[in-house]
Amino acid sequence: MKVNINSVHFKIDQKLESFITTKLEKLAVKNPEIIGADVTLKLENTDLPDNKISEIRVLLKGNDLFATKQSKTFEESVDEAIDALKKQMEKHKKRTVK
Repeated sequence: MKVNINSVHFKIDQKLESFITTKLEKLAVKNPEIIGADVTLKLENTDLPDNKISEIRVLLKGNDLFATKQSKTFEESVDEAIDALKKQMEKHKKRTVK
């Protein structure tokens, strides 16, 4: 599976990059239809601590699934976005099985 990680207005460190890649690879093991994933990490310019945004687009055969979450840390927002994608995949599987 190919994972593209983009960070907007900051440089991503290796630890965060490997965390994201590992999480997405685990997701791909459960769903072999996944071709790849595009991840965009953004820092919102606010005074609030919840200023880290993760957007994840999972590329499936025929469809794409998308989730965006905002949190205090990128790890937390990535976890929440992947949880949302898992729910979307379950719905997608139910639709394709019928």
